[in-house]
Amino acid sequence: MSNESEEDVEEEQSQADEELESLEESTDEETDDVTDADTEEAADDETEADATEDTSEADEAEDADEDADETGLDDGDFILLDYTAYTIEDERLVDTTDEDTAVEEGIDQEGREFEPRTIVIGKGHIFPSVEDDLRGREVGDTGTATVSCEEAFGEFDDEKVRTVSKDKIPEDDRYPGAQVSIDGEEGFVETIIGGRARVDFNHPLAGDDIEYEYEIVDVVEDRDEKAAGLLELFLGVQPEMWFQTDTVEEEQLVEDDDEEETDDESEAADGGDEEETDTEEADEGDEAEETEDEEEDDEPEYETVEVEKETLYIESTPELTMNQQWMFQKQQIGEDMIELLDIDRIIVQDVIEAQPVGMPGMMGGMGGMGGLEEALGDLDIDADELADELE
Repeated sequence: MSNESEEDVEEEQSQADEELESLEESTDEETDDVTDADTEEAADDETEADATEDTSEADEAEDADEDADETGLDDGDFILLDYTAYTIEDERLVDTTDEDTAVEEGIDQEGREFEPRTIVIGKGHIFPSVEDDLRGREVGDTGTATVSCEEAFGEFDDEKVRTVSKDKIPEDDRYPGAQVSIDGEEGFVETIIGGRARVDFNHPLAGDDIEYEYEIVDVVEDRDEKAAGLLELFLGVQPEMWFQTDTVEEEQLVEDDDEEETDDESEAADGGDEEETDTEEADEGDEAEETEDEEEDDEPEYETVEVEKETLYIESTPELTMNQQWMFQKQQIGEDMIELLDIDRIIVQDVIEAQPVGMPGMMGGMGGMGGLEEALGDLDIDADELADELE
């Protein structure tokens, strides 16, 4: 009996040891899992922190770029630009704002002003490649921009060099290099042999890449200077001009309050119950009659109101009136200036001044009827007899 008890005790002790050992192993595994989880979580946190730091640095760099762009020139800015442009291959002068360069190249200066030119970035006042180089720059910056022949005056086209009858060319223009107009096309005479002439209808700078050297002289802020610069750019003239705020009367359409009320009632009716539909159908006859009455009074009503118009006044001069660009593109030039100067309208005024006393009048300088009678007296002609004969 004693031996059995000892065996039972040993067996129970063995089971207890096994259970304890199993519990310790389980605890170790859980500890390892927790440790792995903590390690993974820490790694994730570190990765997330790195990503946040990278994003923050990227945002700071982007903000810095935006700040740099904001401080530089951009579309819509009026600037004074000094530049000279040459063809790259043979260094022929294309255009310049510098008087010394014009003198060196033998450019005719009559009627031309060589000075920095006003342009608006992004409005096509100069080639796009030059505009791209100007964006982001500052006043005082200098630079060089290359304009390809495709962007400038096109590639040279051999098919535009044609042989025509010599009779189509005026006699005074029948020599190499003469600029002629034939069948609506502008070209230059290359050779004349017998009764035929060879004419090049390409642009003189076709096929040439162009290089611009420029300096940004200033940013134009004054509105009067902006207007003067645009007229000089578009037309090459500088007439008197000024801005003025005018109060004018204008016809405006009167809004119909009944229409607004009808719309509100219609929306309310759409959200009603089905029972209201029966009532609406019952009133359809009355509504039809009202609609007929409204159609009779459906003509729009206008009222006269006073509004302010920001106006640019331009004094008309013979130079402006006879300018070909102005004659053929007046509407487009006016619309462009209205947009760029943010005004409502442009008025071109003819100025008629009184002539000094004694200046020739409609009577050929005789100063009216009194002068006529004196003149007839000098010729020993009786004015009354002359009047009777004229009657």
